[in-house]
Amino acid sequence: MKRFTLRQIAGACGGKYVGDMSLIDTAVSSIERDSREIKENSLFLAIKGERVDGHDFIEKCFADGAVCALCEKAVENASKPYILVDDTLKAVKKIAKAYRELFDIPIVGISGSVGKTSTKEMIAAVLSQKYNVHKTQGNLNNELGVPLTLFGMDDSTEAAVVEMGISGFGEMQRISEMVQPTVEVITIIGECHLENLGDRDGVFKAKTEMFENLRGGGTVVLNADDDKLAQVNEVKGKAPVFYGINGGSYRAENIKNNGVLGVDADLLYGGKRLSVTIPAIGTYMVANALAAAAVGVELGLTDDEIKAGISAYKTVGSRANLIDTGKIKIIDDCYNANPTSVKASIDTLMNFDGRKVAILGDMKELGENELALHFEVGEYAKKCDVVIAVGPLSEKLAEGAGGSYFKTKDELFKKLPEIINDGDVVLVKASHSMAFEEITAALKKL
Repeated sequence: MKRFTLRQIAGACGGKYVGDMSLIDTAVSSIERDSREIKENSLFLAIKGERVDGHDFIEKCFADGAVCALCEKAVENASKPYILVDDTLKAVKKIAKAYRELFDIPIVGISGSVGKTSTKEMIAAVLSQKYNVHKTQGNLNNELGVPLTLFGMDDSTEAAVVEMGISGFGEMQRISEMVQPTVEVITIIGECHLENLGDRDGVFKAKTEMFENLRGGGTVVLNADDDKLAQVNEVKGKAPVFYGINGGSYRAENIKNNGVLGVDADLLYGGKRLSVTIPAIGTYMVANALAAAAVGVELGLTDDEIKAGISAYKTVGSRANLIDTGKIKIIDDCYNANPTSVKASIDTLMNFDGRKVAILGDMKELGENELALHFEVGEYAKKCDVVIAVGPLSEKLAEGAGGSYFKTKDELFKKLPEIINDGDVVLVKASHSMAFEEITAALKKL
């Protein structure tokens, strides 16, 4: 971390410093919410969760080297100082904002209903050709994860790429207030979190809350292929930069999907034509590359650096990860799902040779129209050779596709050897809570 003292931390959150005053100007080495990650001179965040109360681990953290704790309850006979606040989570956000203020570097904030993680990785790969880049790790993209991401920046950080995820109104405003992006990117306004946001107009409203916290003189980068985003004319008096496979000042031609060999495309911008090979599956990855090119140009990268960065892209976790077992190919895309992302994954599946099998599951948080949306996705999946739907909501998906339905994964496991043939290409996709990684594991054993 940059030098960030207990005095600064207490001042940022309005907390009461209690304990040895000789330590108040101690700089913390890290800020941790997990007691297992404590290092010498860490600040421990005592957060009360649904199952575990961090306050119960304060003394353990002190024994493991923490110099201080941020907490909501006074610590009896505390062996080290603590900062007392009314609400630890609210305090953490104030602290994160203060820490971000210590940096005068480009910070790219990314959101969208689909593709924010892959776009984040693509942008980070491109910017890494010029800058030492800090980026969001794992799923640290919510109101607690984003502060932890910001706390990971240090004196060597020259640029940051921060993923910003939300599920309700007001969250993006609070998250972007901490991040204060100098560049803001929105990928797609899709049908997600409709339980809270109502419809795509609600999603648009919630995502674009970030505009309020765009750092002065900053740039907004939007997908011109999205009908909602295409309507944005200006943000803080400045026109957005638009990218898109079909339109925008950054667009693409000659797209060729080569399956396992990646995607070829010509990126067109500024009167130039940049021929690239994206080492990933899915035509939608071209849009991610265009977004990265737009951000790269905004932040001073050369065409050669942009091309090298796109070539350096790597898939993360269970996001369009291609697994070749020798008998079948598996498109492991089971990290999460909504109607927009499932349709995009089906399109990716169609680019492969062989019998195309889609194993699809429940899409959560879709609100009152969830069954109709599952049916609609099922109809879209008819282009596949085989559609298998798993989960209570997915009975409607099976109905729309005219495919096979299994209420549980265990029922499917019994039939998998009969369903899957050598040479098949199998897409596995559902909301994360469906734990479809178990299906991927079963397929790998066939």
